[in-house]
Amino acid sequence: MARDIHGGGLAPSAVREMAKRSNEPFLWALFSAGGVVAAFLIPVLLFLHGLAFPLKWLQPPTYQRELALVSHPLGRLVLFILCFLSLFHWAHRFRYTLYDGLQIKHLNEVIFFLCYGGAVVGTALAGYMLWRIP
Repeated sequence: MARDIHGGGLAPSAVREMAKRSNEPFLWALFSAGGVVAAFLIPVLLFLHGLAFPLKWLQPPTYQRELALVSHPLGRLVLFILCFLSLFHWAHRFRYTLYDGLQIKHLNEVIFFLCYGGAVVGTALAGYMLWRIP
């Protein structure tokens, strides 16, 4: 790092560099974790509840069994994590699709707020709905 000759402290440019800490690594981590979780869990859930159970390929669980599964704290946690990570994966992917695909980087703050704000609101809504299950 550059040192200031006069006071032995940090040069103004080094202070500015330290102040510009980005939240991008955290957002990329949420993006990749959401992609992995969504790639492993969502296709299985869609296959089971969208094809296998309705077409009677597998014996569908009873309502009481499903309710017991989502009423258990671990079941709720898994569903919450699935919603949380999938929504942040979507937000990051959609943000960069708008930036790169539509070339609207000049609306950076608005897009950032709408994408990640939507993910936060969706996560809060999912948590509320999971909390309200009897």
